[in-house]
This record gives sequence, C-alpha cells and structure tokens, in this order.
Amino acid sequence: MEFPKRKALIPYITAGDPDLATTEKLIYELEKAGADVIELGIPFSDPLADGPVIQESHFRALKKKTSLADVFRLVAKVRRKSKIPIIFMLSVNLVYKYGVNKFIERAGEDGVHGVVIPDLPPEEEASEKFKILKESDLDTILLVAPNTPEERVEKICEQSSGFIYLVSLTGVTGVRKALSDTISASVKKIKKHTGLPVYVGFGISTPAQAKQAATVSDGVIVGSAIVKILAEEKSKSAAVSKVAKFVKSLRKAIDAA
Repeated sequence: MEFPKRKALIPYITAGDPDLATTEKLIYELEKAGADVIELGIPFSDPLADGPVIQESHFRALKKKTSLADVFRLVAKVRRKSKIPIIFMLSVNLVYKYGVNKFIERAGEDGVHGVVIPDLPPEEEASEKFKILKESDLDTILLVAPNTPEERVEKICEQSSGFIYLVSLTGVTGVRKALSDTISASVKKIKKHTGLPVYVGFGISTPAQAKQAATVSDGVIVGSAIVKILAEEKSKSAAVSKVAKFVKSLRKAIDAA
C-alpha cells in the first residue's frame, strides 16, 4: 500500500449501507474530499469491535443481503475509475469461511490492498491460515489498544504490515465527546517496535478530535461519525453530500495538525 506524505485520513463506511450503489458513490466522493485510504466494513452478524452505530449499519447491510462476494465485485467496479487504496475491516470468520487462498486471490484480482481483522485471537497468529494471509501481498493490519502490554505490542508489530491501527480507547467503536490523553504515550510505545505508520481510530468524531489525534500520530480513522450521518439522513444523495462535507472538514483539520 502506498502511504501519503501527509497525515493520513481514512474514512470507514459499511459496505451496503444504505446500499451498494451508494457505497460506490461514497468512495468517489470521499476520495475527492481528501481521503487517502478507504476502510470498507464487511457486514457480519456479530461485529465484535463495533459499538451500536456501526453494528446497526451491519444489520442494515445484511438485510439487503450484502455478501463478501458482492463487496469484491464493488471494488472491481470502483477500480475502473479510482486507484485509491481500499482495505477491508472484517471478521476472521468471514476470511476463513470464504477460504484464505480464495480470499487472497480475489483481493489481488479486484484491487483490495489490506485487511483489518479486529477479532483475530493471539493464538491464531501462529496458525497456518494466518501465515498464508500474512505472507500474501495483502497488508495484514492488527489493532493495538492503550492497555495492550508491551510484550504483546512488540508481537503485533512483528505480525502487522501496512500500518498499525491504534485504538484510541478501550471498548467498542463509537462517537465520543473527548479523546483519551493516552494516545501520545501509546504511539511512542508502538514506534519503539516498528517503522510502520500508526493511525488512530475509534471514537474520533469531530474535526478538533481528528486534529488532536493527528498531532501525535501519522493519521486518523473516522467511522461512527460518518455512519451516523448515513443513518440519520433520509435522502441518499443528501447523505453522500453531507458525508463529503464532513470529511472535507476533517481533512482541513488534519492538515492543520
């Protein structure tokens, strides 16, 4: 994955919420608004790391019967118009169910750059399946939380490629009023063990918070605040415009960090 010279902005959207046609439009608009990478959530019936806002978006997408195969097709379609890096955030169960080799092959064909796997248990990192995934051209992005022990941070840094996903707080994703003051210390802890960029996600919901997080890290990931706009806006075209405007405001704030 090519990394931007500037501080990165990675918006998250759930594929298929409100529908796949809108997801496609959103990708183009997010790129225009200043996104560097798009994180696409793959709908799953039990999204463990996600709070209510993103969970509900998964359920809405599943009601529309959105599958992993559908999302691969969507990315292939997007590739005709855009080269923006796209990463999937998905349960390890979906990868295994689809078949690791088939998943890697399809991701390569359709232009997926990496995977964020929030529910990968530490013991699974030694498995043959994960080894195949890790040795592929796909970036394998693992999460570090503020309370992750140093020894475990070192292991995660060894196993990760692409970037390190720093969770800004303990708990699930969601819109928060304030950001944790442990972000800076967590970034320093990670940087001791890797030269990979460190991007901060979970709970960043305003331009001010995005700027604060970008000041001490290499970039930010924003999800729930975007998904919330999509859930609240009745008109799909109005929702896309509103999200684009919000992401532009995040870009401006991050550039000022």
